[in-house]
Amino acid sequence: MAASGSVQVPRALHFQLIDGMQLQINVSGCSNKRNARVEFQLKNCTRTWILHWGFLYLGNRNWYIPSGEDSSGAKTYKQGALQTPFVKNGDIYVVTIELRDPKIHAIEFLLKDGSQDRWLKLNHGNFRVEVPEYDASNPLPSIPKELIDRKAYLIWESRGRPQSSPEQQKQDYADALTELQKQLRKGISLNELQSSYMNARTKIKAQDDVQPSRPVTPSSYLRRHDVEKWLQRQSKGPNETKAGQSSLALMDLVEKSAGGNNVVSKQNYIVGIYEIVVLSKVLSGDYHIFVALNVRGTAILHWGVSKSSAGEWLAPPSDMLPEKSKMVVGACQTYFTEKTVGGRPFQLVDVNLQKRNIVGIQFVIWCGGSWIKNNGGNFFVALQRVLPIRKVNGYSNGIVKWLLDEISQREKEAERSLMHRFNIAMELTERCKAEGELGLVGILVWMRLMRCRHLTWNKNYNVKPREISEAQDRFTNLLQRIYLNQPNDREIVRLILSFVGRGGQGDVGQRIRDEILMVQRNNDCKGGMMEEWHQKLHNNSSPDDVVICEALLNYLRAGFKLDVYWKTLHAHGLTKEKLASYDRPIVSEPCFRMGAKEGLIRDLTMYLKTLKAVHSGVELESAIDSCLAPSLNNQGFATADRVNVYGGLSLKLQDCLNFVKTHIGDERIGPLMEKLLESRIEIRPLLLTPHRLAKELLFLDLALASAVRTTMERGLKDLNFANPPEIMFFISLVLESLCLSTVKNEDLIYCTKDWYRASESHKSGDAQWALQTKAILDRLQIILSDRAVDLQIKIQPSAEYLGKLLGIGKTTIDTFSEELIRAGSAAVLSMLITRFDPVLRKVANLGCWQVISPVEVSGFVSSVNELITVQNKVYRKPTIIIATRVTGEEEIPDGVVAVLTSDAPDVLSHVSIRARNSKICFATCFDQNTFRNLKSKEGRAVSIQLKSSNLIVSDIGGSILPLSSLVPSISRRVTLKRKIFCGRYALSLEEFTTETVGAKSCNIKFLRGKVPSWIRIPMSVAIPFGAFETVLSLDVNKDISTKIMFLRKLVNGGDVSKIQEIKGAILQMSIPVSLTTELTSKMKSARMPWPDKGG
Repeated sequence: MAASGSVQVPRALHFQLIDGMQLQINVSGCSNKRNARVEFQLKNCTRTWILHWGFLYLGNRNWYIPSGEDSSGAKTYKQGALQTPFVKNGDIYVVTIELRDPKIHAIEFLLKDGSQDRWLKLNHGNFRVEVPEYDASNPLPSIPKELIDRKAYLIWESRGRPQSSPEQQKQDYADALTELQKQLRKGISLNELQSSYMNARTKIKAQDDVQPSRPVTPSSYLRRHDVEKWLQRQSKGPNETKAGQSSLALMDLVEKSAGGNNVVSKQNYIVGIYEIVVLSKVLSGDYHIFVALNVRGTAILHWGVSKSSAGEWLAPPSDMLPEKSKMVVGACQTYFTEKTVGGRPFQLVDVNLQKRNIVGIQFVIWCGGSWIKNNGGNFFVALQRVLPIRKVNGYSNGIVKWLLDEISQREKEAERSLMHRFNIAMELTERCKAEGELGLVGILVWMRLMRCRHLTWNKNYNVKPREISEAQDRFTNLLQRIYLNQPNDREIVRLILSFVGRGGQGDVGQRIRDEILMVQRNNDCKGGMMEEWHQKLHNNSSPDDVVICEALLNYLRAGFKLDVYWKTLHAHGLTKEKLASYDRPIVSEPCFRMGAKEGLIRDLTMYLKTLKAVHSGVELESAIDSCLAPSLNNQGFATADRVNVYGGLSLKLQDCLNFVKTHIGDERIGPLMEKLLESRIEIRPLLLTPHRLAKELLFLDLALASAVRTTMERGLKDLNFANPPEIMFFISLVLESLCLSTVKNEDLIYCTKDWYRASESHKSGDAQWALQTKAILDRLQIILSDRAVDLQIKIQPSAEYLGKLLGIGKTTIDTFSEELIRAGSAAVLSMLITRFDPVLRKVANLGCWQVISPVEVSGFVSSVNELITVQNKVYRKPTIIIATRVTGEEEIPDGVVAVLTSDAPDVLSHVSIRARNSKICFATCFDQNTFRNLKSKEGRAVSIQLKSSNLIVSDIGGSILPLSSLVPSISRRVTLKRKIFCGRYALSLEEFTTETVGAKSCNIKFLRGKVPSWIRIPMSVAIPFGAFETVLSLDVNKDISTKIMFLRKLVNGGDVSKIQEIKGAILQMSIPVSLTTELTSKMKSARMPWPDKGG
């Protein structure tokens, strides 16, 4: 769109519809001046069509319907939309809408065939027209110099940051001005341009005189984002979005209408403007399934039963039919009945399945002239009562047993083809929603075993690529909806998606079949290996085909060298035996005529993009292409111009993605890493709200996060760790990426903010700065370690249980969680920290030791891998343990005089406090050479002496130690003295004493005012000694107290299994109101949020 003088040229959108029909939309005016006008023109139209439409306000996805009639002659349709018939005007049909409300952001619409009751949609969704906020016909506003400078910088950056002459700088400035003027003429406001270009961290390359340099961190290394906007605390439930809240409200109405309390399952769905709730209950011994709909008007439940498997659809028995039902071929159709509860209307069908032994029911809904489906498939309701997450075969943190058992049982069906596997995965994922995160963990384990080829992809079944891609598409659409509606589960969903390709509807998968024929025909290669591959592609395409195509391209580019072909295949686990094992085996090697080389490289390069579009969800180039130029013709309904395609992506994001595509292989990784992060930051808000490219953007974010990791790994060898600003810059980038990918990221966010401050305050050789910076890195290492343990606890039990059922090798299962953890951004961040730590320690004069408990001792060296493995052992001579792993929760064995470790336990951890209280030397060694030397002294006598902040470890001649170093033959025992309850249930920091609270709390009080201001002391409130015993002794807890005393005797007698029952009994205790009141008051005084309010 362009503007000249006072002549206003309307913006035009074009859509190609069915039967040669064309739709043109002209937009003029602007919402700000209340004179926006939208004209819809239908061309090549032979019958009456109706515009079914509504307004959208900014930030709201629900349609707004004004009261009364609109200037367009629209009539209200079922209180949910407006309908306006097209009026013939010459050879075209026209509808004109004039907008007077400045809050209107867009119009969404569908086209309805007035004679045949057909509906035209865009990708199974609504058409959308954005309303410009400002009038593009006005003279261009003055563009601030700072904005032009920023755009000029981006132009210079996109060229790889070359050394520019003054003439080139002037040219960049002129190009920037021209580009900004073009964007203003397109109707993009100055505010939008400033928002897009001015939020980046990089300071502008000066166009005028360069200021004298100062000895501080170079501006090119400084980053600062408002990272608190990325804060993602774990929410309380899976339905935190508006749609979820609305569904919970409808669910409440259905529950009240149904009565009874014996709930089997709850499910809710949002499909366009429709909200569907499914509630399963047992009433009077019969299974009832209630299906509710949020709109009025005629609606029909079209349903069948599944007797033996969830994929089955059979007509129900005649004695099972609800009221207002009729039988059709293979199904039952039941009309919804209107209900009103608490003044809220909705529609309901009650299906009484009685006591029949069936798996569940499948259904779709007819409403508003079209079928409502579950992402293109059937809705399924299982009659399986949700089993509690419980111990199975010693898995103390629980697994979803029924899910893993069913995966195992259905693996024989799943291995027939990827289509079968993805269809089963979608069904099971839908059914296990109520299980929360551990249900998705089961799906994750299954998908990763599949992706790593531990499971069969195809066995005695021919399937079209289109059918595979459509099954993938349905499955990934479901995962995207879970990502949007269940914030707590986003990390697990991201992991699942990383093992599943994007898939696609319509011709996306079909192109795999069609285009290989074109490659063969264009290059005269219809026999041999290409024909064998062609047959495999036709009958069962898989991610292996991406590897085969890449191997062929490498073979061609290397001048027909077969060793290059096989090297590529072997690098991805494809051997001759594997190729020969396909249902359509590939047993020949490639052999092409010399003259076909260039044509094959060209055609196979294009074909590789088609393969990646289906099979490679996190491949960066195809992920970018899917967002910058997505095909909107997949459904055969309509296509749109590129001007509409780019409507949802900011200019800054488009610039960043184009830069990434161009520079993805650059050796100088700094600019590329920045653009990868800027892209992720721009995408983040789009992932948290409904968006027409929602799934494509989620896969793009996964690809960008993966590229951050692989690019950083690739560039590690070239980093100068002796240059702190450079290393801190890259740590900032990787840390930001981790924040964007993590759900519970509060600690990471706060570390990032501290890291920004440390980066900006860097002074070469400043020991105080090095201490502050190292403190942040120590905290980060603890966070990364905790995250790794958390993932291990969540995932490993399911991996072990399912792996055993499926016969997966022990080595694969034992390292399952570890491999997942090592593949993430946290691993490369830990590598950066580990390499940077010695540099900081040297600047801070810390030496290679961190002494936690400074005691001079002598003893015999004993080396162990983990301290926990010997914590119950009694040593009969003074022993110095060299332990690789110390978590901080262990006990120090009797007879041990020192523990030296390469681990970094918290100085306030249990083992640290025990060491200090017991006068045992405890220290961490940060130099691996020193630590290896200590381990080599196994069995020898050594002495440990203190020198400043370092330890001096020396050999002692002979095997006799000084008498003073010997420990008594009687083991150390800690004498515990029962503390007396002080009469108060809560204490503030100032009230802490050794008689009322423990050593950690007293140490926190001691540190207050004793440490530098940049070290933050935690806010603290304590429940004092004796509070538990006092509450347990109350009359209201008398029965629980008796039960605990009885169970305690059993535990003392050796029955440790009763410990869990004691824990359960404690959780049933009644808490006095006075305790809650006192604790709330003390926490409020200390400015600590109450946990129930998200603190």
